[in-house]
Amino acid sequence: MKKPFISLDTAKKICREYPTPFHIYDETGIRENMRRVREAFSWNPGFTEYFAVKALPNPEILRILMEEGAGFDCSSMTELMLARAVGDGKEKIMFSSNETPAEEYAFADKINAIINLDDITHIDYLDNVLGTLPETLSLRYNPGGVYTLSNGIMDNPGDAKYGMTKEQLFEALKILAGKGVKRFGIHAFLASNTVTNDYYPKLAGELFELAVEAKEKTGVALNFINLSGGVGIAYRPDQENNDIAVIGDGVRKAYESILVPAGMGDVDIYTEMGRFMTGPYGALVTTAIHEKHIYKEYIGVDACAVNLMRPAMYGAYHHITVLGKEDEPCDHKYDIVGSLCENNDKFAIDRMLPRIEKGDILYIHDTGAHGFSMGYNYNGKLWSSELLLETDGNVKLIRRAETPMDYFSTLDVLPVFDKLKELSLPE
Repeated sequence: MKKPFISLDTAKKICREYPTPFHIYDETGIRENMRRVREAFSWNPGFTEYFAVKALPNPEILRILMEEGAGFDCSSMTELMLARAVGDGKEKIMFSSNETPAEEYAFADKINAIINLDDITHIDYLDNVLGTLPETLSLRYNPGGVYTLSNGIMDNPGDAKYGMTKEQLFEALKILAGKGVKRFGIHAFLASNTVTNDYYPKLAGELFELAVEAKEKTGVALNFINLSGGVGIAYRPDQENNDIAVIGDGVRKAYESILVPAGMGDVDIYTEMGRFMTGPYGALVTTAIHEKHIYKEYIGVDACAVNLMRPAMYGAYHHITVLGKEDEPCDHKYDIVGSLCENNDKFAIDRMLPRIEKGDILYIHDTGAHGFSMGYNYNGKLWSSELLLETDGNVKLIRRAETPMDYFSTLDVLPVFDKLKELSLPE
């Protein structure tokens, strides 16, 4: 049973100051989860969780995670800038991008981020950009084929645009060693949103074996192995959540059985989780404003796919709680829809819920990762506010809602702004 981290009374109180729709995040949940992750990998002295900034790029969230020991995984210039702005110059940053512009590599190097190269051809490219390669570099690996786990297909790395083949990886290590690189790491991401405690241990075992083979064939001993992300969350109430303690112990067993006997017991383990770190600790709160009775029963809300595009884009499931009606029977079948001029603008299809009336507040679960961050402005819709439920119970505005003037601000056409001012349109 999924439970909201705010009550109806709390939601009503918040709405008096911050109207729906808005995303709200639970500071206590985020901090406690980060501590569980650190404890699960405490057996590895060099362990670092590099939070995937793309999942929730808000400086308040990054600050909280950094206070709990996290670094940042970035994939663009603006993410690098955000991570650096939150930190104090000593923050840990991993830069994993692809088809990367020269200026982004240069900035990553300037702020001492670890650059994770996506392709063997990027070695010369980076060398030309920087003049001298950094002392530390990481290489992204793609094993190809289809990735399976427990006799099930998890993903298809062979169709992914990311990473190098094994042969390219080994050749790249030799090239980098010859160019003076001192510290080396490898990185791989083979499956997304896995809800199984087996994924990380199996991936770790494969990367550990790869590291041993790399040392034997190239003479390069790796300093760190980055398991990337892929550890998911239980979006559906009937799914069982991952147990990070079990996952961490599974990685430890693979480490001790593969790396330690090979004389590689000093390799640091990195992770780059986003969804697992913050996903369950965010919610999209929206109000029912319309109902429609035609061939189906529809409830129209004041949020839409621009606030949470995963259901429209992927058909992804997000659980919905009607606040104040948690104990009422789910005996009404609805499509919960937004106002976009697109028929896929639906948060739920044929969802069994309690009777919903106009004015009811709906709590859409698990939007703390890839929720707000995947927003857009189609139909001229504006970005919502982001709120933080602090550990003391107070609610803090951590991103104000976008205004029409924000939306128009990139138009370099002065008469447009003059006309808008004449019309006295709302800010």
